[in-house]
Amino acid sequence: MRPCSTLLLCVAALTASIPGQEPQTPQATMPSQFGTGQPAKLPANASAEAKLGAMFQAKVKEEWEAIKNKDKKAYAAFLADDYEGVEVDGRGERNKTQAVDELADTNISNYILWGFKMIPGGPDAALVVYEVTMQFPPKSQVRFSRVYISELWEKRGGDWRDVHYQETHVK
Repeated sequence: MRPCSTLLLCVAALTASIPGQEPQTPQATMPSQFGTGQPAKLPANASAEAKLGAMFQAKVKEEWEAIKNKDKKAYAAFLADDYEGVEVDGRGERNKTQAVDELADTNISNYILWGFKMIPGGPDAALVVYEVTMQFPPKSQVRFSRVYISELWEKRGGDWRDVHYQETHVK
């Protein structure tokens, strides 16, 4: 993880833990439409944080569609050049090139996204957390896998990029 991102998240955590004060970085929880193929329906007067959360919800959905469809170009567009990803398979950290190249071996036939939360980290960073239940083809050894995911997104050159991805297996 980049030092400035780590510092940003540490400052946010410390600020939220000061006794007697409200957290400065509240979580934005999105509607249950996450993962249904329907965009989040926000009222016209929705807060900037809610709009940002809806934008990340849409990005995560598009990211998973690219993974399911093995669309390397679309998936690569979400990842920062210095991307690091750690998956539950125990094979260690992956960089952007490795993550994109692995799509050819992906056999996800469907997925369900839920429990979306977005924790803002300032104007150019956000931590996005959610769960995904992946479904694999009928003849696979494992038919379903459920993982909890944390993604650190940063705004770079006007575009939001996934900088760090971490999966944790959920039983």
